[in-house]
Amino acid sequence: MNIIKAFITLVIILLIVIAVLFIDFTYKTFSYRQRPVKGDAIVVLAGGKGRVEEGVRLYREQRGRHLFLIGVDPSVRKGDLYRPQAGDPSSEGVVLEKASRNTLENAIYGRDVIMRADVRSIVLITSRYHMKRAAILFRNALPKDVAIYPYPVDSKNLKEAWWSHGGSFHLLFSEFYKYCMFRFFFLLVPGELRDGILPGTSGG
Repeated sequence: MNIIKAFITLVIILLIVIAVLFIDFTYKTFSYRQRPVKGDAIVVLAGGKGRVEEGVRLYREQRGRHLFLIGVDPSVRKGDLYRPQAGDPSSEGVVLEKASRNTLENAIYGRDVIMRADVRSIVLITSRYHMKRAAILFRNALPKDVAIYPYPVDSKNLKEAWWSHGGSFHLLFSEFYKYCMFRFFFLLVPGELRDGILPGTSGG
């Protein structure tokens, strides 16, 4: 009987810890703001609505010397996404990365693109709900001296009243789960992405 009570107590404590961590994750997710920052490069994780458009807008405003569009569909051409107008930065600063298909690959292949340009700061653009997971992956993929400025893009499938919107709750909890998995992984093997020793990655 005591074993059952201890087990139930342990489960309750575990659920409370998960709830607290999830609420903290959600609070920080909604705390991200679009700040008027500049970086050496604007890095956009393609795949979500409004991300590329926002990245192009910031590039036109010269918020970065480079615009890296990561995870672009292989059939898409540069001219489909960016056509410079009078006074706009040159399209030579725009690079499309077409090999990555998920957030982990975004960080791995994105690192290679970023480091070839000798970048020391990036404005990281992705959907708000996706930002914490993207940020921890890029933080662990890039050298420590590369500054990362999160720049969230809001989407219709995430509501601020997430507790009363089933779709938002499911989306946030799914991201929370994936974020925790990566957080735990990096606690065990810090520098794994940065050193480029995952299968299929290159060093440096």
